[in-house]
Amino acid sequence: MRLFLREHFLLIVILVIQVFIIPILFWLDGYRGLSVSIYAVFLSFVFLTAVFIYRYISRKKFYQRLQNSIDSLDESLETTEQAPISEALDQLLRAQYRLYQEALQKAEDRQDEHLLFMDRWVHQMKTPLSVIELTAQTLDEPESSSIREETERMRNGLNTVLYMARLRTIAEDFHIKPVLLSKLIHEVNQENKRFYIRNEVYPQLKEDKLGITVATDEKWLFFLLTQLVHNAVKYSTGKTNRIVLSLYERSGEAVLEVKDFGIGIPVVDQKRVFHKFYTGENGRRNRESTGMGLYLVKEVAEKLEHSIELESKVDEGTTVRIIFSKTQNLTQM
Repeated sequence: MRLFLREHFLLIVILVIQVFIIPILFWLDGYRGLSVSIYAVFLSFVFLTAVFIYRYISRKKFYQRLQNSIDSLDESLETTEQAPISEALDQLLRAQYRLYQEALQKAEDRQDEHLLFMDRWVHQMKTPLSVIELTAQTLDEPESSSIREETERMRNGLNTVLYMARLRTIAEDFHIKPVLLSKLIHEVNQENKRFYIRNEVYPQLKEDKLGITVATDEKWLFFLLTQLVHNAVKYSTGKTNRIVLSLYERSGEAVLEVKDFGIGIPVVDQKRVFHKFYTGENGRRNRESTGMGLYLVKEVAEKLEHSIELESKVDEGTTVRIIFSKTQNLTQM
């Protein structure tokens, strides 16, 4: 109703002024029949009111559609009424929807091509890295260790790029199955054995209950744990020589905990460490920090429906927990 009145406000004002001006002109012309003038004014109001009521009723849905917000794109395809202005609006919205869908499809096609290129490029880069690593084994120390260190760093970077590219289609890449967490931790430690030795930081496993098994995607959880381990080691180097990986149950939920005793995270940074590209104070000290590790951890954990907890104190260390819900905890009680 308000939109209807706003649209016709000027017309209503002009017509009201006209209704009063006509009797005044009759009066000035010498006609003194007041009753006839009042009757003419009354008829004018009746006719105008009838016209406005008809226009409002016939276009009520049209005005409601203009006032109400659209909650989904499909609502733009709904038809209103057969009034010409309503049909024009429907055609405009359909044309806009079609153009939007075409533009969206082109953008998705370009993004899919980009993701496919990134995926192939990463795999192609891994082959020369493997050749370089094999070649480095024939060299003397310390050249061999230096080359292997750099190739390992490049491999980790390529993996991060690959997982980042796959994040958009992660739901299509899930394979949920029972995963024994202690076995997964052992595999992560084996994969990063040289990384531990090079940084002189070594993992300790604490398992309060044997055989804790959860329903998750093993490949993506391996990636999550690797990211947490790398962060723990990176910010512990030179301050401590150990990190602790713990497995336990809490209120019926399985918990995988990564704890370090390194430099810790300042309080002002703790709420933003999971933001994309946010490096914080520690990241600015460490030139290699990309701000993507914890962001990917958070995003993947949410896709897997796992929870992430973080606790940290400066100069005391950081603890990150992956919490598996009760429905995901398959351990036999």
